[in-house]
Amino acid sequence: MAIRTALWRVSAQPQALIEAQLPSEKLLEDMIVAAPKVLSDEWMLIGRQESTGVGGIIDLLAVAPDGSLVLIELKRDRTPRDVVAQALDYAGWVEKLEAAQIAAIYSRFAPGRDLAEDFESAFGLPLEEDTLNQSHQIVIVSSSLDASTERIVAYLAEREIPINVLCFQIFQHGNDQLLSRSWLLDPVQVQTATRSAGPSEPWNGEFYHSFGHGTERSWDDAVKYGFICAGGGSWYSKTLQLLSPGDRVWAKIPKVGFVGVGVVTGPVQRYSDFMVSTPQGDKPFADLPLTGHYHKQFADDADRCEYFVPVRWLQTVPVPQAVQELGMFGNQNSICKPTTPKWRATVERLKERFTGYSGNG
Repeated sequence: MAIRTALWRVSAQPQALIEAQLPSEKLLEDMIVAAPKVLSDEWMLIGRQESTGVGGIIDLLAVAPDGSLVLIELKRDRTPRDVVAQALDYAGWVEKLEAAQIAAIYSRFAPGRDLAEDFESAFGLPLEEDTLNQSHQIVIVSSSLDASTERIVAYLAEREIPINVLCFQIFQHGNDQLLSRSWLLDPVQVQTATRSAGPSEPWNGEFYHSFGHGTERSWDDAVKYGFICAGGGSWYSKTLQLLSPGDRVWAKIPKVGFVGVGVVTGPVQRYSDFMVSTPQGDKPFADLPLTGHYHKQFADDADRCEYFVPVRWLQTVPVPQAVQELGMFGNQNSICKPTTPKWRATVERLKERFTGYSGNG
């Protein structure tokens, strides 16, 4: 069934808002460029109406916090088969873009601006050339979604093609018009299926965790109280939902190395709900002596607050003893299920270095 949203005015006698028509999807594109958060507050736009050099024009191009690219195509008046086929064709071009080409695209989109500087300003992370465009996903934007497009996209997504649809609707509210948006698929599902460059293989069952050790969170706290965490935005925290009790996870501090391996013991919990077992009994995490801040200023913000997953550590090492070797896997996603051969090779090396590791968890 195609995506449809209904809005109601809150009152003693609720009234449904009348759905209006968007004058054109060109206006929708203009709105996205003027206010990118209309599309997503977790992506940074880097290109618009970019030529592929082989007769194609990409509507919009964005980058995610992990350096992956997001190809955004407006459906306009094309048939479902045409828009999906064209998006897949363009994705083949995007996949081959190198860092210098991406920087040139951004310079045309934002003359006089520096991609690396603006990326770090937007995400609080350095833009590393070796992670830029290591993966990509496709988003089709439409003012309506027909059943045929939904079937095609769902079919591709089930086969781990990273594609999604964002549907916008317009509602009349007096003299104003309101904009609503709905995703066809869970963005976390598509984010974790984002296709990486190079060869792939079946997932080995081992989860990867990027632990952002620093002012906001402390590895010493994580070891002492038994947890992994992520926050500051839903892009960072939602992938924690991939974990279930019994899952094994390897923790790495970006640019430092791997610091621990453990087994998940409970579900994901937000900062204000997270309880920790202590010799004095269970206590709220927020009441414990902590080194990190854990975005406590966002404790009441479901999107930006810190989220935690309790872990029983099999083995940990202090930050100065982190394990990092040339060629080891790295990724900015808080949790991911890597399918690159590099991840399998990395885990095999880590098992040799983490002698407390138990193959049975």
